[in-house]
Amino acid sequence: MYAVIMAGGKGTRFWPRSRERKPKHLLDIVGERTIIQETVDRIRPMIPPEKTLIVTGQSHADELIRQLPEIPRENIIIEPVGRNTAPCIGLAALHIRRKTPDDVMVVLPSDHLIADEKKFLHVLGVAAEAAERGDHLVTIGIRPTAPETGYGYIEQGGRRAGIRGEEVLEVRSVREKPGAEQAGKFLEAGGFFWNSGMFVWRTSVILEAVRRWLPDLHRGLVRIEGALGSEREAAVVDEVYRGAESISIDYGVMEKARNALVIPGDFGWSDVGSWDSLWEVSRKDGMGNAARGRLIEVDSRNCLVYSPAKPVALVDVEDLIVVETEDVLMICRRGSSQDVKKAVAVLEKSDLKDYL
Repeated sequence: MYAVIMAGGKGTRFWPRSRERKPKHLLDIVGERTIIQETVDRIRPMIPPEKTLIVTGQSHADELIRQLPEIPRENIIIEPVGRNTAPCIGLAALHIRRKTPDDVMVVLPSDHLIADEKKFLHVLGVAAEAAERGDHLVTIGIRPTAPETGYGYIEQGGRRAGIRGEEVLEVRSVREKPGAEQAGKFLEAGGFFWNSGMFVWRTSVILEAVRRWLPDLHRGLVRIEGALGSEREAAVVDEVYRGAESISIDYGVMEKARNALVIPGDFGWSDVGSWDSLWEVSRKDGMGNAARGRLIEVDSRNCLVYSPAKPVALVDVEDLIVVETEDVLMICRRGSSQDVKKAVAVLEKSDLKDYL
């Protein structure tokens, strides 16, 4: 069994702490280790570093190599340009197939938080067993606790099996990120899970699904496979990627597939997708304030302060997010941190691009 950790992205929702040169997964936002280091550590009891592949862009490769010296250099797969998750997963599957004809691959985002790691590994093992038993595309669904609009949703079908105490369910449909009203309907109806972006399948099964549902991408992957290990590899990968459609595995394959299964994952999952979600998972004082750094609090409640270098004083305020780096101070109302990316968009159009 192999792991594929997808380590792309710009990290705009965690600006100013995350920047183009150092996105969220390369930062120690949650603990002492960076998020991607924690991801590799988490799966190590099941999948060793020599069977863990990291897919990333050239601009982040050196930092990943520095942070993850236990990962063999040849396991750091470079994408010439970002083309979303379908090409990323297809490319990784080719590299695994070159090592082992048909093995199980576990696909994981690089930047999630898992509270109960023992339960997570158990569910991952169940998913791998389900993938080994048949030609299934297995995903892990998170039971929703709120009508979130930042996640896609998975609608469960009938019960397929039980494996080691875990339900294995058929997937009736995979839905794009909904609006607030539709998300509320999903929650009220029941039978829907948040799409965690975690997948388990055999390489032959996912490559056959790509051939069926994304034939243009599959033709490009065939070209890449023929060049792997040769002096033409980098040039062929670059040519295929630059001509490839940017498309997610969810939209390109999972929404169309009829062989998908979902396993509920109740292990304290968070995608830590914004400063708001960091406040939610952080330890708080008696006034509901969470801080990384020295906080001086006077009659203030339900705030998040991220300022490792300087003390921050809050006086008679509530529901604020305060983030200070060495060159930027960002303040927003709690509940609005998803809109930090709007500030990034303003910077992109200004003469302040050095702060991106």
